[in-house]
Amino acid sequence: MNILFSSLRTGSHWHGLLLRFTLGAVILPHGCQLLLGWFDGFGFNVSMQYFTGTVGLPWLIGFLVILIQFVGSIFLLAGFASRLVALAMTILFFGMITTSHLDHGFFMNWIGIQKGEGVEYHILAIGLALTILLTGSGRYSIDQAITSAD
Repeated sequence: MNILFSSLRTGSHWHGLLLRFTLGAVILPHGCQLLLGWFDGFGFNVSMQYFTGTVGLPWLIGFLVILIQFVGSIFLLAGFASRLVALAMTILFFGMITTSHLDHGFFMNWIGIQKGEGVEYHILAIGLALTILLTGSGRYSIDQAITSAD
């Protein structure tokens, strides 16, 4: 319990707020696509069929992919358990790179000539997540409110 509580500790810095808002705001729409079908997404059932059938992930891993992107992004925006979410997102994006994107090179498919997306977006997300993991949630976070009360 002490390890979990200490992982919530954060300073009153602005960069945590900026980092978690950036990562949360970019990943949340993807989570909404996967879970709710918003923003031209397919929703939970079709996303799970893709993850388990096409990609070959176990059901639990496919479910965690959706959960991390949707709930994890909301937690980041609120500044709750940001280090834990950042660790989960780091693992998630490494998994995306190795299972789906590494074969397509570095660059995203900006002009539609590749068969898939490269890894540049994933590297940026990993960099943001690792920095949140190291620095914490920062100012205006639930983590800060919880840990400053003790």
